[in-house]
Amino acid sequence: MLCFILLCCVQVFAQSGLKSGTKAPEFSGTDNSGKTVALDQLLQKNKAVVLFFYRGQWCPYCNKHIQELQDSLHLLTAKGAYVVGVTPETADNIDKTIEKTHASFSIIQDKGYQIMKAYDVNYVLDQNTVTQYKNWHVDLEEINGNKDHVLPVPATYIIDNTGKITFVQFDKDYRKRASVADLLHALP
Repeated sequence: MLCFILLCCVQVFAQSGLKSGTKAPEFSGTDNSGKTVALDQLLQKNKAVVLFFYRGQWCPYCNKHIQELQDSLHLLTAKGAYVVGVTPETADNIDKTIEKTHASFSIIQDKGYQIMKAYDVNYVLDQNTVTQYKNWHVDLEEINGNKDHVLPVPATYIIDNTGKITFVQFDKDYRKRASVADLLHALP
C-alpha cells in the first residue's frame, strides 16, 4: 500500500491549479442524470458553486470525500451552494460511484478534459504507473473509456455568484481533500 501511495504522489508535478480571487473558467457538461450543467446558469440560481474533481470510483479517498459531501449536502445547499463533481470516468463508472456513495448531486464526465484543463488539474500518468495500476486491478483505459491515462488532481473550488473563485483546495497529495467544515466556513 505504501508503494501505491508513493507512486501516486510522484506523478503530479506540473499542475498548479487556479488561485483564489481569479475568474472561474466557464464550463458546461451533461451530468449523471442527463441534465445540462453550465456554470453561468448555476451562478444565476445559486449563491455559489462547489466544484470538485475526483479520480474515479476505484479511489477510496475519492469515495470517502464524495460520501462526506453527500452526508453534508443539506448544510451546503442551505448556504446556497450547488455541488458538482467532475471526473474522467465513464458514465457506467459514475453510476458505480453513485452506488458506493449515494451521491445525489451532479457529476459530469469530462470526456475531453476541457474542464480539468481549464482549472489546471489534469495530468497524464507515465506508462510505469499505468502498468502498476493495472497490477492493482485499476485499468484506466477501461474505467475512463480511452487510452489517454489522464487523471485530475483532486481539487475543490468554491465559485461565488460573480464568477470569482473564493476558495481553493489544491494538493497534489491525492489523500488530502477539502473538509466540509472548510467549505461551510468559506461559503458566503
